Amino acid sequence: MNKLYFSALALLGSAAPVLAQDARRLAPNFEPEAINTITRRACGTMEVLAAQLAADPAQAQRMATIEAQTRQLLANPALQRSTAGTVIIPVVVHVLYNTAAQNISDAQVQSQIDVLNEDYQKLNADANKTPGIYAGLAANTNVQFVLAKRDPSGLATTGIIHKSTKTSSWRTDDAVKKSKRGGDDPWDATKYLNMWACNLGQGLLGYAQFPGGSAATDGVVILYSAFGSRAKNAAGTYISSYDLGRTATHEVGHWLNLRHIWGDDNGACTGSDLVADTPNQGAENYGCPAFPHVSCSNSGDMSMNYMDYVDDACMYMFSSGQSQRMNALFAAGGARAGLLTSQGGIAPRALATSSPASFYPNPASDVLTLDLPRGADAARYAVRVYDLSGHEMTQAHYDGRGAVRVSDLPKGLYYVTIGTGTEMSRQRFQKE
Repeated sequence: MNKLYFSALALLGSAAPVLAQDARRLAPNFEPEAINTITRRACGTMEVLAAQLAADPAQAQRMATIEAQTRQLLANPALQRSTAGTVIIPVVVHVLYNTAAQNISDAQVQSQIDVLNEDYQKLNADANKTPGIYAGLAANTNVQFVLAKRDPSGLATTGIIHKSTKTSSWRTDDAVKKSKRGGDDPWDATKYLNMWACNLGQGLLGYAQFPGGSAATDGVVILYSAFGSRAKNAAGTYISSYDLGRTATHEVGHWLNLRHIWGDDNGACTGSDLVADTPNQGAENYGCPAFPHVSCSNSGDMSMNYMDYVDDACMYMFSSGQSQRMNALFAAGGARAGLLTSQGGIAPRALATSSPASFYPNPASDVLTLDLPRGADAARYAVRVYDLSGHEMTQAHYDGRGAVRVSDLPKGLYYVTIGTGTEMSRQRFQKE
């Protein structure tokens, strides 16, 4: 849907105050545990964008710059990133839970990563359902997602953080991304895709931040029961109609600079998703519409596109134009090109057994002292403490001189990781 291609970004600035008012009206009405009443897909991305533009007018210019570069790349194939190589995106998933049901398992998280890889590489089993007139447009985006194996400090990680919170339901105000507000801070957004699985209120399934927004809030938020796939992990916690992992596929599409396929124009046939090969479409589709559903004098809405609002079982394609738009982010100077050099998906090597790094005493009540190899520089080591579920204990502090203060930790068992950025050891200790 390519109408208003050049003017759509310019209109964002003028539309922001109106959309921001809608977002502010939206926020006070959040109700805890509203997920059981979801009857059709709701994405909060555009409302979040409106609020961000109202709060930070400079964001519109940053997004306009990204859009100008995207147009330049699409107009000159020689400048485009070659899709011969696959972009590997390290992912960290922050699981925020207030109840046991919200604390989804690592298996459920992994099922979501598997769905993302299938959908973005056109390996999904339902890709063959694409109507004939659009089958030739269905694309492999050459993007791969992996749970992080190395954290920002260079230490080994599972890429999954489980954190208990007193907050029963989250809004679109990004509090879920801030530890001081009961959420969990993002990892370096230039090196990782941050995803939060939590209990979203007001019937929302998810929301994302477009490229050009603040690094402090960059990432994707998904309702915990729409995170992952029942087909791949039946033992998980899911909500009907949105249990195949396609909510994350949709929201990550926003994170990779895709718009809703109908152009968010309330059915006026005048909006644009800034993609040339998607047909003009009047409004969003819900449920599982039979093809063709004709609007705006097209040959049938591309309702099976991941950027429409249909049920999970009825969306199964990105177009070639959408793939090109996403890949523009990874070209030289692109807004997400930093992910190309991320080491987050590469596991650190373990410390050599000939020169182990350890600590004493164990058990300890106040301070752990590192026992490093002779001549080692204590400042080169990163030391972090985790509970047995893998959540980092920020109450423990390493002073860079060989001492780790643990006096503020509750009594119990913990893991200590000691690393140099390329090598790492992990050992258990008891806090008395």
